[in-house]
Amino acid sequence: MRFLIFGTVFLVVMALLNVYTWRRFLRLVSYDKKGYLIAIPIILMLGDIFFIVDIVTNIIPDSPALYFISSSFIGVTFMLFVVAVIYDLTVTVSRRVPVDHSKRRTLKLIFDITMLVAAFAYLLRGFSQGVKFPEINRVQVKIKDFPYDNYNVVQLTDVHVGRTIKRDFIEQLVDKTNSLKPDIVVITGDLVDLAIRKIEYDLYPLKDIKAPTYFIVGNHEYFHGAGETVQYMKSLGVIPLLNEHVVIGEGDKQFNLVGLTDISGSRLDFMPPDPETAYNKLDQNKSCIVLAHQPRQISEMDDYRCDLMLSGHTHGGQIFPFGLLVMTAQPYLAGLYEHMPGRQIFVSRGTGYWGPPLRFLAPSEISQIIIKPV
Repeated sequence: MRFLIFGTVFLVVMALLNVYTWRRFLRLVSYDKKGYLIAIPIILMLGDIFFIVDIVTNIIPDSPALYFISSSFIGVTFMLFVVAVIYDLTVTVSRRVPVDHSKRRTLKLIFDITMLVAAFAYLLRGFSQGVKFPEINRVQVKIKDFPYDNYNVVQLTDVHVGRTIKRDFIEQLVDKTNSLKPDIVVITGDLVDLAIRKIEYDLYPLKDIKAPTYFIVGNHEYFHGAGETVQYMKSLGVIPLLNEHVVIGEGDKQFNLVGLTDISGSRLDFMPPDPETAYNKLDQNKSCIVLAHQPRQISEMDDYRCDLMLSGHTHGGQIFPFGLLVMTAQPYLAGLYEHMPGRQIFVSRGTGYWGPPLRFLAPSEISQIIIKPV
């Protein structure tokens, strides 16, 4: 029922975006045969319907190429809508500027051509960034009295292994991660985008990560079987932290690593986040690094020591300016922030992508966090 409601709302929104793109952009461009341009929103809408039927019913054959194409319709629909809004606002404002009629027609022709070229460049850049292997994002963090200097943490998050992100990507990801020589690796949720039985082969190379590796669940693990995913991670030698903590280091050089489950668990009444349980018997005199999938979980940490939280979920917005909408639900979008004195949060843009293979001004990343004492 949840998927049916989601699918219905999703298609209504996509329909509104496509109608707006036609009425306020494509229908108004200076082109003698612009009536033919209505084929663009019609084709996009058919692609949007195909995508959501696939997501909700799973009756369409499992084909990476087919999913790549169908999910692209979603991204193109959104990106053309963004162009249409800019076009609409510019035309509306320009009508108030007193200009000779003949000059106005010439200026509009030039503007229309410019916007069509800009739309094409926007889409082309989105696809090129979407399919590009993630870059290394090196970030230095200073934590008071941290027991190690230049402690090397590699964060992988929002990989979304499933329809299009497969074993070859994971093999390359593991090789790149090992080349960074991390002290520990943390996987902060949304690793999977299909039931684990369908992607065991694709995830198997994770066993070759050479550093101790810790894992927390994100919202997508709940969609596809969080319990099964956790068990499979254990079989690969990856250590799940489900409202738990571990002490890393020895002697007087120790810090706490805390893992919280995702907020989705509260709605589903299954593995909800529980900081009290995670901090049970934890020595809060030691530095604490907290893994939590969604940045807004930092608001739950007021009564607990949290020197640094590592999160993902936002994808950095994935396709600008979608990040503006993400920020209505999350306090932080991407990068390192000081939430309050002595408490920082780093939000990764994500290592893969969800849905359309598109990114714009939000490239995917392998996050390398170098921690120093201060």
